Amino acid sequence: MAAERGARRLLSTSSFWLYCLLLLGRRAPGAAAARSGSAPQYPGASIRTFTPFYFLVEPVDTLSVRGSSVILNCSAYSEPSPKIEWKKDGTFLNLVSDDRRQLLPDGSLFISNVVHSKHNKPDEGYYQCVATVESLGTIVSRTAKLTVAGLPRFTSQPEPSSVYAGNSAILNCEVNADLVPFVRWEQNRQPLLLDDRVIKLPSGTLVISNATEGDSGLYRCVVESGGPPKYSDEAELKVLPDPEVTSHLVFLKQPSPLVRVIGQDVVLPCVASGLPTPAIKWMKNEEALDTESSERLVLLSGGSLEISDVTEDDAGTYFCIADNGNETIEAQAELTVQAQPEFLKQPTNIYAHESMDIIFECEVTGKPTPTVKWVKNGDMVIPSDYFKIVKEHNLQVLGLVKSDEGFYQCIAENDVGNAQAGAQLIILEHAPATTGPLPSAPRDVVASLVSTRFIKLTWRTPASDPHGDNLTYSVFYTKEGIARERVENTSRPGEMQVTIQNLMPATVYIFRVMAQNKHGSGESSAPLRVETQPEVQLPGPAPNIRAYAVSPTSITVMWETPLSGNGEIQNYKLYYMEKGTDKEQDVDVSSHSYTINGLKKYTEYSFRVVAYNKHGPGVSTQDVAVRTLSDVPSAAPQNLSLEVRNSKSIMIHWQPPAPATQNGQITGYKIRYRKASRKSDVTETLVSGTQLSQLIEGLDRGTEYNFRVAALTINGTGPATDWLSAETFESDLDETRVPEVPSSLHVRPLVTSIVVSWTPPENQNIVVRGYAIGYGIGSPHAQTIKVDYKQRYYTIENLDPSSHYVITLKAFNNVGEGIPLYESAVTRPHTDTSEVDLFVINAPYTPVPDPTPMMPPVGVQASILSHDTIRITWADNSLPKHQKITDSRYYTVRWKTNIPANTKYKNANATTLSYLVTGLKPNTLYEFSVMVTKGRRSSTWSMTAHGTTFELVPTSPPKDVTVVSKEGKPKTIIVNWQPPSEANGKITGYIIYYSTDVNAEIHDWVIEPVVGNRLTHQIQELTLDTPYYFKIQARNSKGMGPMSEAVQFRTPKASGSGGKGSRLPDLGSDYKPPMSGSNSPHGSPTSPLDSNMLLVIIVSVGVITIVVVVIIAVFCTRRTTSHQKKKRAACKSVNGSHKYKGNSKDVKPPDLWIHHERLELKPIDKSPDPNPIMTDTPIPRNSQDITPVDNSLDSNIHQRRNSYRGHESEDSMSTLAGRRGMRPKMMMPFDSQPPQQSVRNTPSTDTMPASSSQTCCTDHQDPEGATSSSYLASSQEEDSGQSLPTAHVRPSHPLKSFAVPAIPPPGPPTYDPALPSTPLLSQQALNHHIHSVKTASIGTLGRSRPPMPVVVPSAPEVQETTRMLEDSESSYEPDELTKEMAHLEGLMKDLNAITTA
Repeated sequence: MAAERGARRLLSTSSFWLYCLLLLGRRAPGAAAARSGSAPQYPGASIRTFTPFYFLVEPVDTLSVRGSSVILNCSAYSEPSPKIEWKKDGTFLNLVSDDRRQLLPDGSLFISNVVHSKHNKPDEGYYQCVATVESLGTIVSRTAKLTVAGLPRFTSQPEPSSVYAGNSAILNCEVNADLVPFVRWEQNRQPLLLDDRVIKLPSGTLVISNATEGDSGLYRCVVESGGPPKYSDEAELKVLPDPEVTSHLVFLKQPSPLVRVIGQDVVLPCVASGLPTPAIKWMKNEEALDTESSERLVLLSGGSLEISDVTEDDAGTYFCIADNGNETIEAQAELTVQAQPEFLKQPTNIYAHESMDIIFECEVTGKPTPTVKWVKNGDMVIPSDYFKIVKEHNLQVLGLVKSDEGFYQCIAENDVGNAQAGAQLIILEHAPATTGPLPSAPRDVVASLVSTRFIKLTWRTPASDPHGDNLTYSVFYTKEGIARERVENTSRPGEMQVTIQNLMPATVYIFRVMAQNKHGSGESSAPLRVETQPEVQLPGPAPNIRAYAVSPTSITVMWETPLSGNGEIQNYKLYYMEKGTDKEQDVDVSSHSYTINGLKKYTEYSFRVVAYNKHGPGVSTQDVAVRTLSDVPSAAPQNLSLEVRNSKSIMIHWQPPAPATQNGQITGYKIRYRKASRKSDVTETLVSGTQLSQLIEGLDRGTEYNFRVAALTINGTGPATDWLSAETFESDLDETRVPEVPSSLHVRPLVTSIVVSWTPPENQNIVVRGYAIGYGIGSPHAQTIKVDYKQRYYTIENLDPSSHYVITLKAFNNVGEGIPLYESAVTRPHTDTSEVDLFVINAPYTPVPDPTPMMPPVGVQASILSHDTIRITWADNSLPKHQKITDSRYYTVRWKTNIPANTKYKNANATTLSYLVTGLKPNTLYEFSVMVTKGRRSSTWSMTAHGTTFELVPTSPPKDVTVVSKEGKPKTIIVNWQPPSEANGKITGYIIYYSTDVNAEIHDWVIEPVVGNRLTHQIQELTLDTPYYFKIQARNSKGMGPMSEAVQFRTPKASGSGGKGSRLPDLGSDYKPPMSGSNSPHGSPTSPLDSNMLLVIIVSVGVITIVVVVIIAVFCTRRTTSHQKKKRAACKSVNGSHKYKGNSKDVKPPDLWIHHERLELKPIDKSPDPNPIMTDTPIPRNSQDITPVDNSLDSNIHQRRNSYRGHESEDSMSTLAGRRGMRPKMMMPFDSQPPQQSVRNTPSTDTMPASSSQTCCTDHQDPEGATSSSYLASSQEEDSGQSLPTAHVRPSHPLKSFAVPAIPPPGPPTYDPALPSTPLLSQQALNHHIHSVKTASIGTLGRSRPPMPVVVPSAPEVQETTRMLEDSESSYEPDELTKEMAHLEGLMKDLNAITTA
């Protein structure tokens, strides 16, 4: 029976299954219908196939005029040819006796001499073509509307008007819509030619834009609709000259609401007038329309908008905006786009047997939504018990009979049009039975269960087949007195019961049962007459139920009395439920309305009503939904937070109130803020409802403000949050990098908690937005807590007693987290563990513990190898002492950089105790941690190690290079730029190249150096009206980066004042910028006259100072003891530094230090000098040592805020610190050799202190021996066994006296003479006099000493100087004083030479 049932369901697709169906037809008379396809085949039966029968052409809507002829086309295809007839308004036309209407050979309808009058309109109406094929069926076409244009009637006519030249004018001529196509215009009674300037709107109105004198004249419109033409009134149009005064904008024609069908064209009229002449633009739904580039949108003359080939997307509100620069006006209109009915699924042909149920499917779309009706053989199908409309559009036919054969058509119709689609139904004869015994009639058919709407039938097997395991059964039933019989089949072979559903109450049905075997259907049982039970008379649904909100907490529901009350209605029960919940509530109501109170605000509820009579509850109504009215929010916004951005702004963040408390659509938020000190002065600002943050700017520096936020609905403002305070910064802090490490971290362990306290980072110039506290047993990565930046302590709760915790503290800001600070602590033991032990012993169930975690690796170190490679090493305490891995454990290394903050970790596995991390970014701080895994066990992450990769030369040029002329100085330009995106280190300077020839070799370009990280530079005294080309190159400590692309700039033609002085001449390609050059901060040189005057003054003061020093020295000599003489003699015998010959030619002056009065030696620390005010400046030995500037400075020197080089970077100056009123700390080279070689002196145009340093502070040493300020941090220094002496200069007046430095204790300190050099002096004045100067040589055992830093603070008083000299041990005998005086005379000659230079 399963095979037979399957055959019934698979008939619809192939002829094979149809053939099987027909073979089993007598056994399964209720088999499912077969859809369109080939006809079923079986021996001895006549085959019927589906006949192609359809319309080739259907009539369309037509507009005609009185007296003309019309053809309504129609043509149908079929074999044999169909008979064509026509219906008008649903009635067949008798075309045989009609003189004016006749049927053409192809089936079209021809109407001659259309008749149309006010009271007689015989030809106007709806026409339909009907095609019939005898013995096959009938089909009908779509209906077509024939419209006959009426007599011309003017609803508006042109009126006299005037227009200013260049403006727009309109002349109205509106007729009935049918006649618009027949309207034309005349000017001075001559046909008016239309063009782009003169157009006719679809309504007939004439629009003239950009009026000229030729547009003046008499205008009238003419309607020619077949009869004599009808003329409107004539109106004169006057064109007036432009008055050159403004006039208000007015609309001459505004757009009006329009309805169009997809595919049609539409014109939205819009004409405005005013002076100046307005410009028209269009917007749709607040979006500007681009009429210039669109193919479908055209801006017509005067400003009207034409849309061709309208689509559904064109529907919306259109705004016409007229603007003439003085004022703006706008008008709007709605465009509605409709669509004709269109079939998404058409009915298909069906094969079926009698008594079967079938469904014709039909799915349509359109706008407005189409209605569907069904036609069978041209006649309307009226829904009944056996013909039903299901799923809105489908037709179901129950209990098929032979007369149901034919053509069925689905006709869809809306306001725009109609369409039809059809299918054929063929009723098949049952296939003849095959040879073999057929079953007899089933026995004992009874109705075992009878209800109001269903009946259950049971029976016994036929006598011919007592077992009946392979028999299937069909139950045929019909209403008593009805010939249409339906069938219901059993679901599986051997089943002997079936339930018939969807019956009518109190109705008599006739049932019979037939059995089928493999040979066919057997005998039918005797008819069984059964009457269904009468239905209890319950009320029907209450009609017209509706609900509306009365207030934010109440809704009123109304309804009417049920149409089928079936007796008196006793009461109603109103059910209601909040949308989204499943808890329904009810209330008894005796009337037809009820108001429910106490509902939630702005909440959607559903309602239904059930009527009750004496029999009980009736049928429920459909649910209706309505929302209560909105109200002000009942709660404040959530999670209000404040973020101080800088000294003048604070960012506010918040979240909306809880959904249940919003009570409506949040339309905005009200922010109120005030100074904490002035609580009465409150500022208010509003933001939109979708905004959840706001930046409050314009605040005062270092001021505490209070903030609160409230939510708004259309009903008003809800409650505000509590006041929350924040204080703006005293100054704008840096947030371009992460905070530094906190300055301290303290922990105090308790039993189950640890109190953590800390102090902020020492560098207060970097923004700290909070602190991240990490903690865990053995590793700090288990838990992380973030606290506010103001907080200085925190208690970590819920810890285990007697446990070793590692705690980390990091400061963070919006850039990321800084370097952590680590601390560990062991929580105190629990005072009483008996209770815990008892619990464990008595525990009824002890879970299986997880594998115990392994100890994390320790001693993680990061060794920097290059700019992109770091080696990570670690130790594993779970390994033997020799740290040899003998098992299958492996290590996972993870690393990341903290900038940006959201950078993800990268991981790699290793099987040894080290890993080489490659592919890193240059000059970037990375953090590393390691974990170990062995089988199922693994450790937590180790403590982190940090490493910063080495710098690399910049790999990209400076960005955004721009050149602008300085206002008021046309010969001066300002070059601006941005740092390179790939700086790969700290930028220490830039070089600007410029030339008038972009193709010149780069060594022929003029060079402008920029020291430090400035991003702007001035170049002066350029040639006017000349194109210049500029390139910029960045450098860091590793070298120069690539050059930027050349940027062209032409200096202005207008002459103006240049900068101060004149720019240095081009020194050629070999010119290199000196470090101590005389450029001013903006590149203009210092006046040489000023320098010479300053030099003369300083030398004069120096001479006076020297005389004072000599007098004091004589006084000190007399107090010298014999012990001091011996000591000095011993020192001289060792060093040989003060042995001079008697003649004046050989007398050399000792090392005399301008600015410096007394020197004392003390050891140099290995760490950099902690004094942030001083800068190490090495002095070259001779003129050959002087090399171009190298701005590569030690990184810690760069970070000193007040260092000399820091100022140099800020102001782009190359002068010594004397220009700034501060003195640099100088590196003094000393060696053990008596300098016999003369040194070339190259005084610069700088101030006298710098020149004096050049003259008196040079020493004789190989070029490789010059050392930079970075030598303090060098590895050679760390390896030296002894401290290096430092010469400190006590304060004095700049040119007060000279003194000889005290000799340090003898010792053999060594240093590497190959340390890098940062020269300070330049070769600017190579043509000056050459002086022979003997420099001080202080050393021991012939070993050279490293340069000695000279600290030069500000000068003290003379009394302090005298006291220092009195304490000195370096006194002279009278004969030695004579030699010293000779030295001083030699120095005076040098000073005179400098003065004359």
